[in-house]
Amino acid sequence: MTRSVETIHDPSIDIFISAVLGKKARQVVMLDVKALTTVADTFIICSARSNRQVAAIAEFISRYLKKKGKKALNIEGRQEGHWVLMDYGDVIIHIFLEPLRSFYDLEGLWVDARRITTKALLEYNNKESRDEA
Repeated sequence: MTRSVETIHDPSIDIFISAVLGKKARQVVMLDVKALTTVADTFIICSARSNRQVAAIAEFISRYLKKKGKKALNIEGRQEGHWVLMDYGDVIIHIFLEPLRSFYDLEGLWVDARRITTKALLEYNNKESRDEA
């Protein structure tokens, strides 16, 4: 079953997407979870091919968002580089080493969440799909 994806224009989310895409994160997915939990409004889930890339993506996101005035409330897993969770309050970013993303299957766990995208993310994912073909 293919889930529909709603394109949104929300400058408060765009800044997070720009940060995630800045270090070539893979398979970026956004979930609108605000109707399902009080933990956050949006999950951004992405992958990397190596522990070093996971750490590099997390470091880039942290620095990029700090320059934009956004400071993480908490960051977990940065040292290990398998699954980094970056909590920015309303937005939580998950960066997975590719095999662990399949294992933990957050998209499956949050299957009732609405999938959302932005124009920049849609263009990035389309380019990534063409590059892999």
